[in-house]
Amino acid sequence: MKKEKNKDEIIIERLAKCGLTNKEIAEALGYDENTLKRNFEIFLIKGRANLKERLKRKQIQVAMQGNVTMLIWLGKQYLGQAEKIEESGEYKIMVERKNI
Repeated sequence: MKKEKNKDEIIIERLAKCGLTNKEIAEALGYDENTLKRNFEIFLIKGRANLKERLKRKQIQVAMQGNVTMLIWLGKQYLGQAEKIEESGEYKIMVERKNI
């Protein structure tokens, strides 16, 4: 049987989902930062995971709409691509496969 979230757990997850730091959440709710982390870590993790998911989804959407800067950045992050300056002064995009 799954336990119902209490009011603080819901608020903490929601604030983490908005990108607030542990310190900011603790101050807003009147907790000590260590107590917050110890007692609500799973809700902090879940909220931040949701934020990361939404950000990545938006970045990919923007890239696929033709934002070249975002395409390059995502290529570096996910595909191991890198810019390299040749001695001639020209830029080349280098692609290295990562074994995942």
